[in-house]
Amino acid sequence: MAEIDRLSERIAWIDLSFVERDRTPRWAIEVGIRCHLAGISLREVSKFLESFGVSRSHVAIHNWVHKADLQPISTVSADQLAVDEKMIRLHGQKFWLYGAVDPYTNEILHLSLYPTATKQTTRWFLTELHRRYQLDDVEFLVDDAEYLGPVLAEDGYRFRVIRHGNRNAIERIFWEIERRTSSFANSFSNVALETAQNWLEAVAVYHNSRQT
Repeated sequence: MAEIDRLSERIAWIDLSFVERDRTPRWAIEVGIRCHLAGISLREVSKFLESFGVSRSHVAIHNWVHKADLQPISTVSADQLAVDEKMIRLHGQKFWLYGAVDPYTNEILHLSLYPTATKQTTRWFLTELHRRYQLDDVEFLVDDAEYLGPVLAEDGYRFRVIRHGNRNAIERIFWEIERRTSSFANSFSNVALETAQNWLEAVAVYHNSRQT
């Protein structure tokens, strides 16, 4: 049991209120969610839990991650935010990923997926970001992304075009997400936008828990 305690590390950021029955020990659900968000495939997590006498399918583990409904909640620690937009592929399907990262804490503040990138989707992303964090005095750090700069200018936000320095925070996050999407894509035969969004938010929560 000491090994289980070490693996679960009393994961405060996972709310298990969604568990309706005690069919599976709660420590196993916590460990299963954490292992998958750390980059281990669902099938490998299933095999790992079997070594501790817990037999659950990879589908069950996916459902744990989905039902936990993890969402990044943080605070803006400085007067700058690194934002970006990027096309990614999940199981052959194209999605546009928008993200915002605090360049000083390296925490992910918000991630959103859209089936396309337009000025409207960019405004949706910025509106939700502003609703969560009240960013009136924040300077946005952007590169030459097609829509972010023009929309920020049109809507009166403060921003600066920069390709290095503090903006590197989001470049590292996007690189890690791209690396992880192969594991995600291999877990599903079809990718629903809601499922992909849910997975990304859970990954963001896990990432933020590692920054403290």
